[in-house]
Amino acid sequence: MASKRGRIGGMVLFPSAGADRNHSSLVLLENRLKPLRVARVDFPYRRAGRRAPDRAPVLMDCVREEVERAAKRWKLPTSSIVIGGRSMGGRMCSMVVADEEDPLDVGGLILISYPLNPPGKVDAGRAAHLGRIRVPTLFVSGTRDQFFTPAQLRAAARRVKGARTMTWIDNKRHDLKGADEVIADHVESWLSDLGSRRT
Repeated sequence: MASKRGRIGGMVLFPSAGADRNHSSLVLLENRLKPLRVARVDFPYRRAGRRAPDRAPVLMDCVREEVERAAKRWKLPTSSIVIGGRSMGGRMCSMVVADEEDPLDVGGLILISYPLNPPGKVDAGRAAHLGRIRVPTLFVSGTRDQFFTPAQLRAAARRVKGARTMTWIDNKRHDLKGADEVIADHVESWLSDLGSRRT
């Protein structure tokens, strides 16, 4: 399977706001994707033992620094690394890739339970930057996610300029509880297809 991934040589994953790097789905992804190199990373507030996330600029700086650190450690260009994560973690990755002044060049983007709109809010402005994403992007979402309707997420995802793949997990909410294996299946399949397209 590794040979099908072409130029992709590593992955950096970030957790949701309420979890850490040891979330079961991220651990499973690392195990399932071996021998691909995978780094699971905590945001600064988690490392400091705080529950409340830092503001977006701090989180974005963390994403950029950790991806660049992984690239240096693995002796790879960042363009050979796929990044992403769950909910807030994926959103911060998407914002760094879409940064207007200095977009991070990566091999692909994985958005698990992308938090399009907080529950009860119709438009939280979390889709505008998606139009500046030009790398292959995978969305993995539950059909009953409280942060959007499937139609809303499809409309937002159409902004992405790179190749986009949308996968759905039936009857799952935002936490995708009990769906770790299915998430890993979707990511593994997408990575294999990504590799075959990039060779």
